[in-house]
Amino acid sequence: MKLLVFAHTPPPHHGQSYMVKLMLDGFGGDVRCPPNVRPPLHGIECYHVNAQLSRDLASVGEFQPAKILRIFWFCLQAIWIRFRHGVHHFYYVPAPGKPVALYRDWVVLLLCRPFFKQFILHWHAAGLHQWLETSAPPRVRAITYRLFRPVDLSIVISRYNIADAEGMASRRIRLVDNGIPDPCPDFDQVLRPIREKCFALRQQAFAGALGAEPLRLKVLFLTHCSREKGLFAAAEAVLLANRDLANRQVPLQLQLVVAGNFVTTEERLEFDRLYVGTTTAKSITFVGFVSGRQKDELLGSADLFLFPTRYLGETQSVCLIEAMAFGLPVVTTRWRCLPEMLPSDYPGLTDDQDPGQLAAALLRILATENGLRLRRAFLDRFELQPHLSALAAALRSVEEV
Repeated sequence: MKLLVFAHTPPPHHGQSYMVKLMLDGFGGDVRCPPNVRPPLHGIECYHVNAQLSRDLASVGEFQPAKILRIFWFCLQAIWIRFRHGVHHFYYVPAPGKPVALYRDWVVLLLCRPFFKQFILHWHAAGLHQWLETSAPPRVRAITYRLFRPVDLSIVISRYNIADAEGMASRRIRLVDNGIPDPCPDFDQVLRPIREKCFALRQQAFAGALGAEPLRLKVLFLTHCSREKGLFAAAEAVLLANRDLANRQVPLQLQLVVAGNFVTTEERLEFDRLYVGTTTAKSITFVGFVSGRQKDELLGSADLFLFPTRYLGETQSVCLIEAMAFGLPVVTTRWRCLPEMLPSDYPGLTDDQDPGQLAAALLRILATENGLRLRRAFLDRFELQPHLSALAAALRSVEEV
């Protein structure tokens, strides 16, 4: 099967671009690249148009005149590949309900879709159909449906995404969980004893059997630094939890470690004004964007992962999958498909970004969860090789009669 992959890889680094890179690498890479001497893997021959319109997070979704020229150039590449290599399958990642990103999709589909026999969407973002039906102007809704419908194959990563696929009149819908390489393959030998020991100490602290010296715990916020992703709610929740612990004389003290890039300058200035250099600074540490070994060290040394997102396009967050792989207890929101990722009876979910709810959930999870069942959930659902096999089977299904 020959597949035209019209999607960008990092930079900028976020869940969607990372998953596209893992897919390309897992399928053998772009067959046109000279160093690539491997045969196509999983029966899929990829031809990649790296449709990179933004260099950093701040410019994602923003209108810039230069982007228009780049879109046309990428579309010309795709059309050339179609005729030069006989590629009939067009793979695309649609935008969430954001006007500028949606207009980009209009241009791409208008120029490219007529040249390809089959159209495949991979729904890494959620909520487009709901936005079209409830918030978009009638003309925007009509044009979008005209350009998108019908879809030969929609690959969704959660049950929540099925509404998007159905709204675009998809002929086939396949559910495929995201998957990543295990970032902690030696978990049982290295991290499991640490997780179990730290959990025992926390239980002693809540039972009043630890002593007077407070035990410092790291609460990790590792994603884009924005209000939508829950940065400010996370900071307020940690401060409230520390006050509650002090009032109850529980010898625990939480420190929020914030890792990631700010999406807007305004939010960075607001964060600095509220928390940097103030009396609360000792409870909140900002370390900036991390990757590779530095990110693994943060995940390994943390005691809890806090992810109170309300991001419009949130689906199966890669940062949440990574936290589960490291056996971290998690507190997150009942938002989009996030509850689907966790065990059905998991107590670390809140209804919203309310700091009071989040603080209560933090203390509840620290007292009752050691994170080991989330590690098991990662191994059961989110490892890379099962993901690639399921994804390849879903893609090949578009050729079935």
